[in-house]
Amino acid sequence: MLENITIKGVVVVVKKVSLTLGALLLLFPTMALAAPSTEMLDIGLNSLWVMLAAVLVILMQGGFILLEAGSTRMKNAGHVAGKTIFTFGLGSLIYWAIGYGFAFGGDGNLFIGLGDFFYNPPVLYEGEAGGLSSPIFFVFQLAFATISLTIAFGGFAERAKLSSYMIFTVVYIGIIYPIVAHWIWGGGWLAEDGAQDFAGSTVVHLSGAIAAMAATILLKPRIGKFNKDGSANDIAGHNQVYTALAVLLLWVGWFGFNAGSTVAVGDGFFGYVAFNTQLAAGAGAVAALLITWMVLGKADIVTMLNGALAGLVAITASCAFVEPWAAVVIGLIAGVLVFGSQKFFEKMKVDDPIFALSVHGAAGIWGTLANGFFATPELAETAGVGKAGLFYGGGAGQLWVQFESVVVCGAFVFVASFIVLAIIKAVIGFRVTEEQEIIGLDLSEHGTYGYPEQMKKAAQQNLNS
Repeated sequence: MLENITIKGVVVVVKKVSLTLGALLLLFPTMALAAPSTEMLDIGLNSLWVMLAAVLVILMQGGFILLEAGSTRMKNAGHVAGKTIFTFGLGSLIYWAIGYGFAFGGDGNLFIGLGDFFYNPPVLYEGEAGGLSSPIFFVFQLAFATISLTIAFGGFAERAKLSSYMIFTVVYIGIIYPIVAHWIWGGGWLAEDGAQDFAGSTVVHLSGAIAAMAATILLKPRIGKFNKDGSANDIAGHNQVYTALAVLLLWVGWFGFNAGSTVAVGDGFFGYVAFNTQLAAGAGAVAALLITWMVLGKADIVTMLNGALAGLVAITASCAFVEPWAAVVIGLIAGVLVFGSQKFFEKMKVDDPIFALSVHGAAGIWGTLANGFFATPELAETAGVGKAGLFYGGGAGQLWVQFESVVVCGAFVFVASFIVLAIIKAVIGFRVTEEQEIIGLDLSEHGTYGYPEQMKKAAQQNLNS
């Protein structure tokens, strides 16, 4: 009896498998002629992995929405969310039209790419074996460009006109960011020098932070941030849970950011990159919390969250070049650095609402320079860029190249951004009026509230009092 049941079960399974294979052969008749080659499987897997990574990076925009909204006041929350989605959409069109061509156009030179404007990729893969689908590479690079723009907008927070976001998006995504990307990733002169920036500590994060610095200088501090004697007031964000959730979303998205930059899955190197990324992020969070506990007597949650992000920013350049112990050291130093730089900028009377200058600027500089110390010869060879760092027998050569890339890219982005924003300020105005800032950008720029019930209730209470 048991044998008959077993035989019947096998027959049923065989029938189901046969029907499934038959259906597949009807849908995909080429399968009947030849099995897919190893080369085609590599292309498919690489493309699938990078598309997944691009989706993770795009979802980081949601993390930045929560981070900026949670770090600012309730009266600006709807504005923060809406302008992020709008500028992501506008940035996508600008990058397609001209930005991608300046970054990766094949007819350029060591200073700027040319060609592939209004990019029209092939429908099917036409490259070398083991490569990557062209439109997927475009989407991946677009995700990086728009993240850098969102970082830059941290310097605009709570006081910039919506029109300034629109104009700066066009110039930053169309020209400023692509030029830096070309120098380091598109075969430009810094790439020729061997600059190591695997996933963008300089290209993405430092560029965004430097643009934010130009904005904060021109906009000046928010109303009520600093007293006449120079002391600073704490303008607390309205939702710390939002900021914590934002950091978690960004942390997860960073695996697409860093590990996805391998643009391949065949040798499993993306796993090593992800491993280093996790270690640095954890070290940054721990270091930032401990340093605040020691100095302030309380474990500051906001600084701890910024420490995790600083660890992620710092390891972005070096995740493919360093050993795990070095990833931990890089993250620890980033966590301490973010605390010190926050205090420094506050003393300099720079109003940085979401700490872009500290998290993405200071940590971005450190992460880029870290390669000059910790890059191993084996990993530099594996990544195919640059040489070993100072601690691995490479001398000061790679450290100099890293320093060069920080200074040159930072200077270019600052000057270009400052000029553009200064023109905006002179022609149409950069900052909203004092009255508009006081009532909030939700109402003054959009005619509505991000939290309508709470804000209307508060307004009614003010009228009654």
